[in-house]
Amino acid sequence: MTKEVISTEAAPKSLAGYSRAIKSNGFIFVSGQGPFDPKTGAVVGTTIQEQTAQCLKNIQAILEAAGSSLDKAVSATFILDEEGDFAGMNEEWGKWFMDMPPARQGAKLPIRPRGMKISIAIIAEA
Repeated sequence: MTKEVISTEAAPKSLAGYSRAIKSNGFIFVSGQGPFDPKTGAVVGTTIQEQTAQCLKNIQAILEAAGSSLDKAVSATFILDEEGDFAGMNEEWGKWFMDMPPARQGAKLPIRPRGMKISIAIIAEA
């Protein structure tokens, strides 16, 4: 089995101890991405829709760096800070995944840093 670390300046830097994504066995495993601006590292947006869009922009950049795309996503996991944000997240999600959305699961957990409402991880075909 071979593993390739995926990195790009078009997505926020990852903290020490984990990779943005790993490409292995025909799949790309993208670590949970928050709604961070790739250049400043600041949280983007105050609404769940804005933050969901930023998470997906970051994931899209990582997948493209790996030679893939959101269209090839097969599974997604999201974590919400507030359970009440589900409807708004789902509204934005639908704009990105109109046809053949990936399998998905979610959880409600306290998220840090302050102001961050969502984190999304995705598995996609390479």
